[in-house]
Amino acid sequence: MKEYSVPAMVEADPNANTTDLLVQRVKATPNKAIFALPRPDGTWEDVTATEFERQVIALAKGFVAAGLQPGDKVALMAKTRYEWTLVDFAMWYAGGILVPIYETSAPAQILWYMTDSGAIGFIGETPDHFARLDEIRADLPLVQHVWQIDLGDLDKLVASGTAVTDEEIERRRSLAKADDMATLIYTSGTTGKPKGVRLNHSNFYELSRNSRLSMPEVMHDASSTVLFITLAHVFARFISVLSIHGGVKVGHEPDTKKLLQALGSFKPTFLLAVPRVFEKVYNASEQKAEAGGKGKIFHAAAETAIAYSKALDAGSVPLGLKLKFAVLDRLVLSKLRAAMGGRVAYAVSGSAPLGLRLGHFYRALGLRILEGYGLTETTAPVTVNVVAKFKIGTVGPAIPGNAIRITKEGEVQAKGISVFAGYWNNEQATQDTFDGEWFKTGDLGELDEDGYLKITGRKKEIIVTAGGKNVAPAALEDPIRANPIIGQVVVVGDQRPFISALITLDEEMLPVWLNNNGEDASLTPAAAGKHPKVIAEVQRAIDGANAGVSRAESIRKFTILEHDLTEASGYLTPKLSIKRDIILRDFSDVIAGMYNDAPATEGISISG
Repeated sequence: MKEYSVPAMVEADPNANTTDLLVQRVKATPNKAIFALPRPDGTWEDVTATEFERQVIALAKGFVAAGLQPGDKVALMAKTRYEWTLVDFAMWYAGGILVPIYETSAPAQILWYMTDSGAIGFIGETPDHFARLDEIRADLPLVQHVWQIDLGDLDKLVASGTAVTDEEIERRRSLAKADDMATLIYTSGTTGKPKGVRLNHSNFYELSRNSRLSMPEVMHDASSTVLFITLAHVFARFISVLSIHGGVKVGHEPDTKKLLQALGSFKPTFLLAVPRVFEKVYNASEQKAEAGGKGKIFHAAAETAIAYSKALDAGSVPLGLKLKFAVLDRLVLSKLRAAMGGRVAYAVSGSAPLGLRLGHFYRALGLRILEGYGLTETTAPVTVNVVAKFKIGTVGPAIPGNAIRITKEGEVQAKGISVFAGYWNNEQATQDTFDGEWFKTGDLGELDEDGYLKITGRKKEIIVTAGGKNVAPAALEDPIRANPIIGQVVVVGDQRPFISALITLDEEMLPVWLNNNGEDASLTPAAAGKHPKVIAEVQRAIDGANAGVSRAESIRKFTILEHDLTEASGYLTPKLSIKRDIILRDFSDVIAGMYNDAPATEGISISG
């Protein structure tokens, strides 16, 4: 068993909670801008630390006036915007606990999150969010409050709370201690219902303090960033808290189509992103160059940049390569830097592997992508590459205050300030996922001689898309398999831009179904897989499964295989469970074919 730990850089405070980070920021730099709001003309309006805290306290008073009690849970469903973090801190100041919900979540998912957590309130952003809530409202007897951001309900809360005293807010703000729950975040499980991850104030507070000290080049008073990945994900949520602690100016742009425009005007110094974003930036640049007749020079620049970065790792860049890179950097790469605002020096990437090629490309571009590793259960990062010594292809060493070990089976286990307190209302799951103090991540990895972690695979079957979305295959496979015409379903999409599926037809039921639908019952599975009625029936089954999940988790493409998967063919176990790894290996070409025209997100691919 190999283990690597990094001592904490600051002594833990058992009496502190996450709100203390804002209090300390206001005291240190009251007039420093820690947020910026977009104006219609494309410029940005600064919000100082003092002003942000004033707004937080005013909204907290509104929650108190509405009857929120310390420890009450309220769900929040909204895109990435300034108000998300405003609500987050106002809830903490009022003594409440936020339950984030992805804005793409289906009504059935919302119902589970709210009933399991015992949430007494719901804050949504749009009429669509409330339409989904209305579908399940009758099944939510505990919900006393419903607020809609787009209707101005936050302003109404502020207006209603003027009679609540500052002393009452300070009392409530100070109630929570380090070991008290700060938030409840639901994540996909390998089987069954999603589990509520209980993150305590110490997770956010201590991780923020240690992360800032370990990454001074990224987190300092002159830093700035634009958040665009969802704040319902713990990754962005933690960075928003860390930024307040570090005095980082934060802007928001949830629409990735407008991202380059926002980067150009905001000019951030670092980014937080998932690998898919870096893929899109690269691909868009490549296609723009091709359209302008400059594809050849772009490809030359990219290959030269990658070679240049690899030479840096080797310790010496040959003069010829150095000169060639300088020319192509001026002609091509500098334009890509300018498109991202011209000041971006660092990016923190997680949720899925970036890949060596893009890591080297962006490094030569002047953007060091610091890959990290973590889960919801580790408050996002438990490891991250450091600027002074980062290794492309690894997810870095443990963040100070954390430890990583690799078991003899190759599983990555973690303990320390990042690791969660346990699952909500699920003591058995908590016991199952801990080995003493060590959290069993379910992922496979290796530690090098410097304690840098490399993820090599997943022990559990959760799929992580290129966009960083966690998807439990069983939630899609089981309802689809219930259709009589379908034999087996294998959901795929790990590190891919969307979810797809391999489908087989039930060779025993197929003739019956064909006959009942007025078609030739003698059709072979291979021929039936091309029949419009069969395709439509498979699509109907997939649509039914998609209705129970968010769009990001839904199946966008599928391939109907020519033959069923059987025990005799080696694709099923004796109890008829699919052998996923073998199927993914043997059908890798078929799977790749469904993604050849990415980023397309609709359509059907039929194997024949």
